Parts: sequence; C-alpha cells; structure tokens
Amino acid sequence: MSHSKHDAIRAYYRTLSSAWGRQHWWPAQSRFEVIVGAYLTQNTAWANVEKALANLRKAQLLTIRGIRRTPQPKLEQLIHPSGYFRQKAQRLKTFVSFLDQRYGGSLARMFARPTAELRDELLALNGVGPETADSILLYAGNHPAFVVDAYTKRILERHQIVSAVASYEEIRQLFEQAVGEPSGSDRTQEASLGALNASAANKYPSGPRGSSHRPSRIGTAERPARVQVFNEMHGLFVGVGKTYCLKSQPQCEQCPLQKFLPEAK
Repeated sequence: MSHSKHDAIRAYYRTLSSAWGRQHWWPAQSRFEVIVGAYLTQNTAWANVEKALANLRKAQLLTIRGIRRTPQPKLEQLIHPSGYFRQKAQRLKTFVSFLDQRYGGSLARMFARPTAELRDELLALNGVGPETADSILLYAGNHPAFVVDAYTKRILERHQIVSAVASYEEIRQLFEQAVGEPSGSDRTQEASLGALNASAANKYPSGPRGSSHRPSRIGTAERPARVQVFNEMHGLFVGVGKTYCLKSQPQCEQCPLQKFLPEAK
C-alpha cells in the first residue's frame, strides 16, 4: 500500500478533527446498547434506531436479560421503528444465545478474546457482516477495528484513494495500516497517536460538528489511543458523507476536505 495514501488518511483526520472536535461516538449508555444499535441500524436511518432504543429503554428491556426473556413477538413490536423488525429481533436473540452459550452471558469474557478470533466468531452469526462486526468490536469492545461504511468508501473514491471496486477489507486495512500497529515498548507510536487525538478538541456545541452526538457514557469513555483514533475517524468521515460528500450533488466547495481533491492540488 502506498505510503502517500496513509499520509492522506492521517491528513484528513487532522483536518476534520481540528475543524469539528470530538464526535462522541457511539451514543449509548452501555456496551450492550451499542451492540443492539449496531444490529438495528442495518438498512435504516439512525433516527429510526433511536425510536426503537427508546421503546426498549422505556420497557426496561435494553439489557442482555431483557432481550433474553422477551418473547420474540413482543421484541418485534418494540423495535418496529427500525424496520426489518422480524429479522432484527431474531438476530438479537441469536446474539444473546451465542453470548450465553460461548461466554456464559458475559460481555467482558467475550471482549477479552483476541480481536481477529472474536471478529471471525461474530461474522459467523446470522445477520452480522463486516460493518456490524467491526462496530461491535470498536465501539462496544474497544478493539482496534476500523469501521468502513458507504460514506467512507464514497469519499475515498472521489479523492482517488481507492477504486470503485475496492473491497471492504481493502479499505479497512488501508485505515488500520495508516494508523499503524503499536509496539509494546515503542513510546513514539503512542505519542504519535496521542498527537492525532489531541487535535480533536471538544468543540461541542458551537460550530459545525460533523456527525457528533451529545456526550454519553460510551461516547466519552476512556480508550486506548489507537482505538480512539479509529472511533473519531469513523465519526468524522460519516460527518463528511452526510453533510458534504452527498451521493448526488456533492457540496465540495464547503467541505473541509476540498483542498485534498485531486483537481484542487
């Protein structure tokens, strides 16, 4: 992979984090709420997910035990606003069964697994693709896994960082290599990651915010430096995709990344 691409990714991150500050991803009060949200956000807008989560919260069922003991028809009714509610209810039941059978119902035991091994286990579950698996690993488990979504791919294509046929794994590895693998005795790497994160000052609530959320227990939790970079970077790229790098009629002139476009160089 070209070092120039890695340099570009880091430059994009510094530019966006300096402009928009902390994104406070993922907006949730518990790790399990992150997992439920990762399932519910499939093929729908986050506003619909929030309605479904609010229903579960009001019914006091936004817990592992709550999903476990709730009859599936009742669960379908509660998460109805998120769409595909029958599939999603079954998939949530499947996840809890997996957690019970493999890890005794303990998220702590599950997330203690090595990243690559746990990722394979999650991908083997019904309804869990790479984006959902990496969202669970990164936001709920503090594992260093970058989440690739349609916004990220669109931005990189338009900036000619990747081709239109680039795979999820190709893009994920690009970001993970750009940030670098930490070395146990290498303080320089940690300092470099800390410098990246330091550019993301907390600028909420004034000014443009990308895709930031109000601070929550999970969104403001302490994380290893590399995990924090992945966390912020994903949120910042989503902000660009939602606000400027639109599918049709992109607003390049107002975008903080406009100066990096090939035609602008």
